[in-house]
Amino acid sequence: MKLRVGVVGLGDDWESRYRLALRSLADRFEVRAVCAEVACRAEQAAAEFGAIPVDGYRALLARTDVDAVLMLSSQLYGSLPILAACDAGKAIYCGAPLDLDPQRAREIKDRVDASGVAFMAEFPRRHAPATLRLKELIATRLGEPRLLLCPLRRPAITAAAACQEEDQLALRELIEVVDWCRYVTGLEPSNVFGARHFSARMNSSDYEMMSLEFSPPGEDGAAVMAQVSCGQYLPAAWPEAIGFRPPSAMEVTCENGVAFLDLPSTLVWFDDAGRHLESLDNERPVGEQLLTHFHRAVTSLVRRTADLEDAYRALRIVLAARESAVTARRISLDS
Repeated sequence: MKLRVGVVGLGDDWESRYRLALRSLADRFEVRAVCAEVACRAEQAAAEFGAIPVDGYRALLARTDVDAVLMLSSQLYGSLPILAACDAGKAIYCGAPLDLDPQRAREIKDRVDASGVAFMAEFPRRHAPATLRLKELIATRLGEPRLLLCPLRRPAITAAAACQEEDQLALRELIEVVDWCRYVTGLEPSNVFGARHFSARMNSSDYEMMSLEFSPPGEDGAAVMAQVSCGQYLPAAWPEAIGFRPPSAMEVTCENGVAFLDLPSTLVWFDDAGRHLESLDNERPVGEQLLTHFHRAVTSLVRRTADLEDAYRALRIVLAARESAVTARRISLDS
């Protein structure tokens, strides 16, 4: 079944991810309308796919030849297209960052639940070839994870007006990494402890970390922990320092070995037999895998909203970590 879609916002990843994925999956997706922040970009993208450029997301959602919406940027409209899609009964692929205000996020979640439409939030780290291979190794060779380390390094922003925006970008990445840890372990964190370092020069946080403790699979199971950190203490004017010895995106210590992931497609792991290097460049690109999952979610008889639950859950965990940083105590997470 070919899914007729409308594109709302092109975003920074249009050329590198979505455009190529939609062309490769032409047997599953047909782009019928495009709405973007810049009219000339919408016209150019629409012309490439034989679609119609439209002036606004409401006009796009009102079209009878659109079955689902691909929301790829939220810069212009925020979360309003999601709510409008719920009213129109259109399935939603959300490649844009979700609204990070907890009250607003709860409203979106409730509206999607009430509408009955399929919803998929984008988690590229989950579907990266290195992650999928790691899950295979956990099931076959490495055994259950015991310790996860996920360091993020970002260039510092010194302009006062940009610091708040940078903090929001860091928060979005932390949400995705927390979800990534939940996905790799297959467990829910039971409590979190957070810490933040504030820079007088930036007048904001330049480093934050959180320690997640997961409930073990059984009473006799060893404790599972994850440490997630995000540092933006190196000035953007020092590109050589920022790129010096970049840490692995995730280091996972398991029962029978350890693995180092460099996204999207490099995995190095060690066990009793020694070192194993896997380059997975021949796997399907992340964009194609994400859209394939969305197509399956819309066309199958089983409604999919788990990604929205995951996004909301990860947001609550990160906010609890920030509360822990203020109160200097470990925060218990309800199920």
